[in-house]
Amino acid sequence: METFEVKRGLVKKLATEGGLAGLAGKHFDTVDGTGDTFTGSHGIMRNIAAEYNSNGKLVVDVQQERPDFDDPDAMEIAMDSRKRWSAFLDEATGYSPKQRGDKAKEFAKKASKAKSGITQAQKFMEMATNLSDEKKAEAEAMIEEIQAALDAGDNTKAAGRAEKLGKLLG
Repeated sequence: METFEVKRGLVKKLATEGGLAGLAGKHFDTVDGTGDTFTGSHGIMRNIAAEYNSNGKLVVDVQQERPDFDDPDAMEIAMDSRKRWSAFLDEATGYSPKQRGDKAKEFAKKASKAKSGITQAQKFMEMATNLSDEKKAEAEAMIEEIQAALDAGDNTKAAGRAEKLGKLLG
């Protein structure tokens, strides 16, 4: 399962044009679903399931068959499937392949920053001798918020809260 960032406003725009399922119908042979959720298949992609989640991200799960690399017809089908998949992602996210890669790196970097912020805060609280119980409790509550945001896949919120945690203890 993969998650992709979606350009702001794109989900609403696509909703007026049949949603994600309508878009999938332009790219794939078999599509079942309406609005922002669908399942389908095309070529070597024997099962495609996709939806826009509550955070406005595209979540996809694709099961593919391995093509017979010695069969030119099978390779043609595989290349067509790949081309259609890429075109679908471009339209469903509003980003090019390079931009999607950059967004994925940014997403991972925010998670790393948040986790690092938690670790640093915990080490600081262990070593600090003049930290009030009130400040420790506030920091623990923020750590729980950060962890909840990470678990929910909201790395942007987690990184922002981790920054505030650092300022609280700094």
